[in-house]
Amino acid sequence: MESSAAGNSYGIGNESSFQFQTSIYMQKFRLYETLSNFYMIGRNKRRTYWRVLKIDRLDPSKLNISEDSTTYTESECSELLRRIHEGNLSTGGLKFVTTCYGIVGFIKFLGPYYMLLITKRRQIGAICGHNVYAVSKSEMIPLPNSTVNSSINEKDEIRYKKLLCSVDLTKDFFFSYSYHVMCSLQKNLCTNKPDQVLYETMFVWNEFLTRGIRNHLQNTLWTVALVYGFFKQATLSVSGRVLKVILIARRSRHYAGTRYLKRGVNEKGRVANDVETEQIVLEDFSDGLPTPITSIVQNRGSIPLFWSQETSRLNIKPDIILSKKDQNYEATRLHFENLVERYGNPIIILNLIKTQGKKPRESILRQEFAHVIDFINKDLSEETCLRFLHWDLHKHFQSQSTNVLLLLGKVAAYALTLTGFFYCRVTLTVRPDESIAWPSSELEGNYFADDNFANGNHSVKPPTIQRGVLRTNCIDCLDRTNVAQYAYGLAALGYQLHTLGIKDTPKIDLDDPLAGELMGFYERMGDTLAHQYGGSAAHNKIFSERRGQWRAATQSQEFFRTLQRYYSNAYMDAEKQDAINLFLGNFLPQPGMPALWELASNQRYWLIFPRSLSDGSILRQSESPMSARNDKQGKLKDSTMLNRSQGASNGHSESSPEISSCERDISYSRYTPLMPQRKLFGHVKMDRRLGSDQIFFSEQGDRFNCSNFVDLDWLSSSGNSCEDEQFERSQVLAGSPAVGRSSENVADGILGETTPSSCECGSNIKGTQQTGSGISFAYSPDSNIREQFSDSFVQWINNGQTLCH
Repeated sequence: MESSAAGNSYGIGNESSFQFQTSIYMQKFRLYETLSNFYMIGRNKRRTYWRVLKIDRLDPSKLNISEDSTTYTESECSELLRRIHEGNLSTGGLKFVTTCYGIVGFIKFLGPYYMLLITKRRQIGAICGHNVYAVSKSEMIPLPNSTVNSSINEKDEIRYKKLLCSVDLTKDFFFSYSYHVMCSLQKNLCTNKPDQVLYETMFVWNEFLTRGIRNHLQNTLWTVALVYGFFKQATLSVSGRVLKVILIARRSRHYAGTRYLKRGVNEKGRVANDVETEQIVLEDFSDGLPTPITSIVQNRGSIPLFWSQETSRLNIKPDIILSKKDQNYEATRLHFENLVERYGNPIIILNLIKTQGKKPRESILRQEFAHVIDFINKDLSEETCLRFLHWDLHKHFQSQSTNVLLLLGKVAAYALTLTGFFYCRVTLTVRPDESIAWPSSELEGNYFADDNFANGNHSVKPPTIQRGVLRTNCIDCLDRTNVAQYAYGLAALGYQLHTLGIKDTPKIDLDDPLAGELMGFYERMGDTLAHQYGGSAAHNKIFSERRGQWRAATQSQEFFRTLQRYYSNAYMDAEKQDAINLFLGNFLPQPGMPALWELASNQRYWLIFPRSLSDGSILRQSESPMSARNDKQGKLKDSTMLNRSQGASNGHSESSPEISSCERDISYSRYTPLMPQRKLFGHVKMDRRLGSDQIFFSEQGDRFNCSNFVDLDWLSSSGNSCEDEQFERSQVLAGSPAVGRSSENVADGILGETTPSSCECGSNIKGTQQTGSGISFAYSPDSNIREQFSDSFVQWINNGQTLCH
C-alpha cells in the first residue's frame, strides 16, 4: 500500500503516529470502454493493490458510478478484464482508451456528462517525502457512446466545452496523492480530517467537479484535489548544510475571478484575490531520525468593503466606486471572523494603498477601511482586536529617501513577535514496500516527557505553533503586496534558519545572497499570481531597483506590463470570468434558459455571481466616504471571535479544529526586538478623527499613515539606514499561552519584556519582576526605569488599551 491511514486527532497522549484517514491511495489508472460502460482500473505504485470503477454510458442525463469493493491482485484484475471483453464481443468488446493519473471531475452542460482526466503529470516537489505534482496534460471525455441520441443545441454545447477548456489545468494547478497540499503544514500535523471534508475547503478548485463522484462513492480514491496558485521548491546550501525551501500560494475558490470583475468583499465575507502563502524550510530527511521543519503562513486579499471598478476601454485607471450598502459592515465582520477561524488571533492588517493622489481614488478606500477597522475594534477586547498599519508604500518609494524593504522588514519582524511560526521535529519511516508513511511528529505525544528532557537535554527546542496571521493588501493585492510579502518572508526565513540552528542570529541582511535567492522566489510567485488575477506579470520596480537594474529598462518593462494588463482587463477578462464561474459551478447551464454569454453584463456578474458592487447608494470620487452610521449597528461580540480563535489555534484551517487541553506543552516562537523605550513611545501624537485615542501617527505630519501596534516615528527613524538591528528571542511562556497577545503584551514585547495576560491561567515567566505600577521586565532593568515615563503613560499601559482602540 502507498500510504497508511488510520489516524488519531491532535492531542497530547500516546506516541502513535499521525496518519491520513484514507487507508490507501492510487496514483495510476487505465481507462477501458465497452458500448455500455467505462471501466477504470486503479492501482498503487507497487502494483500490489488493484480496484475497479464502473461508469454507465447509456443514460446521458445521469451520473451512474459504482465501485467494486473487491481488492484484486494484478493477475486477478487481468482475468476480470478478459471476462469483460469476452462478454461484450458482440458489441465490439473491451477497448483501451487512455492511461491517466486521476479524475479531475465530472461536468454536465446542456447534454451528457463529461469526465475530466489528468493524462500526464510532472513532479514539482515533495513535502515530508510526499510527492507534489503539476498537470502536464488533461482530457475531457464524453460519457455516452455514439449511439445515444440527445436533442440539445450542439452549437451552445460546443461553446460551453470550449469555455471550460479555456481553464488551463496545465498552468498553476498542483496536487498530491498522499499529502493534503490544500492545507498548511501546521494544519496537516495538528489536525486530522477526512479527505471528504478537505475537498470542501476553500483552496480545492475542483470541489464542484468532484462532488458527484464523491457523493456516490463516499471516498476520494479516484479523484485528485487540485489547488490553484503557485508552488516552488528549491535546494539551498547555507553554512555547509543543505536545505529545502518551499514556497506555496493557495488561491481561494470563493469569490474568485479577474481584476475588475471581482473586487472587495461579497455578502458572505469572502474577498477577491484571497491567497494564502506558506513558506516551509527543512533539511533533508533521514529514515527514522527526527528532522526539524518550520513553516510560516501569511495572507493577502482585497480590501473587505463593497467597492468596484468598471472595466473601461477608454480609461486605464477606472474610477473606484464605493457602495454604501452595508452600513453595519456585516460582510467585513464576517471576513475577519473567517480569518480568525482559519488562523487564530491576532489578525494584523498591513494596508499599503495610497493616502492621496491627483484624484481621490485609493484614498477613498483608505479612509473607509480605517473607519471600519476602528468601528469593529470598539466591540472587541484587547486580545482580539484587529492590529493594523496603514502605510503608503508608493509614496515612500517615490520619495527615494526611505529604504522600503528595510522598513517593511522591521514591520515583518515585529509582526512575527505577535504570531510566532510553526516548528517541530518529524520522523519519516520508509516501509518495506518502499512507500513513505505520514511522518510522526513531536506534537503527537507528550513531548515534554521525552527522554531528551528527562535526561536534562534542553538543547532540543520545543515545538511552536503559529497563532494569528499578517494580512497584506494594496489596491489589487498584486504588486505592492508582493513586495511586502517578500519582506515578511525574508524576516521569517531568518527566524526559521535560527530555529533550525543554522544561523546564530535571526537576521538576514538585504545584501545577503540568501535574500537575493528568496527575492527571486517571491518575484516569480508575484508574476504568477498577477497573471492569474490581473492579466500580466507583476510590477517589480522595487525588486528591479534592488538588483541594480537599469532604470530605463525598468520603466520600459513596467510600461509594457501596464499595457498588457489593460488589454487583458478590457478585452479578455469577461470570457475568463465566465470560464471560472463555469469551472467552479457558480453558473449551471439549463436547457431553455439563456446561455451564459447571452446574459447582460449586470446579470452575469452582479445577480448570478454577486459582485462587490450591489444595488444601493453609490459614493463616487467627489463624495465623502464617511457616511452617517445607524445607531442600531450590529455588534461583533468578543465571545464570537474569541471562541472561534480558540478553536483555530492549533492549526490553520477553514473550520475550527479541536484544541488539546494540554496546550501548555507547546510554546510560542516569540522574538522581541530590543530598543530604547523612549525611541518607540516618545512623542506619540494622538488623533480623534477616527474616534480613537490610542492610534500612532507619524510625527512628520502624515496623518494618513497610522497604526495601533507599532509607532511610525520609530519605524521610519531608521528607514534610511542599513545598519543591522539586533533581535533577541524572547522567553517562552511556561503556562498555557493566550490565543491572541494582549495589548499589554504587545507594549511589553517592544520594551523588551514578556508579561502573561490574565487569560494565561496564572502562568508567569521565571525571573520576571512585577512592580507596583504593573509594568514588568523580562530582563533586569535600571532601578530608575519607571522614572523615564510619566504617571499618565504608566496608567495608560496598565489600563490594557495601549495599542488597540
